[in-house]
Amino acid sequence: MRDKIYFASDFHLGVSPYSTSRAREQRIVAWLDTIKHDAKALYLVGDIFDFWFEYSTVVPKGFMRFFGKLAEIADLGVEIIFFKGNHDMWMFQYLKDELDATIIDDELILHLDGRRFYIHHGDGLGPGDAKYKFLKKIFRSRICQWLFARLHPNLGIGIAHRWSQHSRASSGTEERFLGEDREWLIQYAKDYLKKESVDYFIFGHRHLPYDVTLNGNSRIVNLGEWIHYFTYAVWDGQQLVLHKWKP
Repeated sequence: MRDKIYFASDFHLGVSPYSTSRAREQRIVAWLDTIKHDAKALYLVGDIFDFWFEYSTVVPKGFMRFFGKLAEIADLGVEIIFFKGNHDMWMFQYLKDELDATIIDDELILHLDGRRFYIHHGDGLGPGDAKYKFLKKIFRSRICQWLFARLHPNLGIGIAHRWSQHSRASSGTEERFLGEDREWLIQYAKDYLKKESVDYFIFGHRHLPYDVTLNGNSRIVNLGEWIHYFTYAVWDGQQLVLHKWKP
């Protein structure tokens, strides 16, 4: 019976070096192979690719095993939902056409089995980080996207890959929990609960898996990444559980 909802984020496929990205891709494909039998839907909550930009006739090369497995599970009837992250915010039509996937620009309010879920990659939320919030507006601008698309793919994608070499995923540094009063996504969730009720907040971006109870009724689950932690969450109709993938 297809009754489980899976959530994962921050695969960062394509991050340098290539050899580790290929090994990570194979691990992700093995995980997808185990969930294809009971998955009703798969939510990929941003930064699945370390860089993604769709030209009208060109997409970044690679990820064939990953795409092949996604196509297989889509053909089995599994709904696939991609969220735009800060590394792959330039998703347009390709994944819709090839996988019949749904693309989410920002947050999604989801009602499942009488529970309310707030899902977002997590970038640009909470206090601080004014520089990135400003850059996000530029990167999301249709004019800037049009101008970038005028670059030859060899140049445009090359620039992006050099930029991503300075990212957290490329550095290989493991994150540390800062405490509830300093974790900006927890602060964001607590402020949100002052206005509206939510049973579960699900985020990526932070690269650190955690599951924190906020007010006795609400929880925030950060999905972690697939460079060190290999974590994901599952909703089975009654509870949301954070798991670690072990082959």
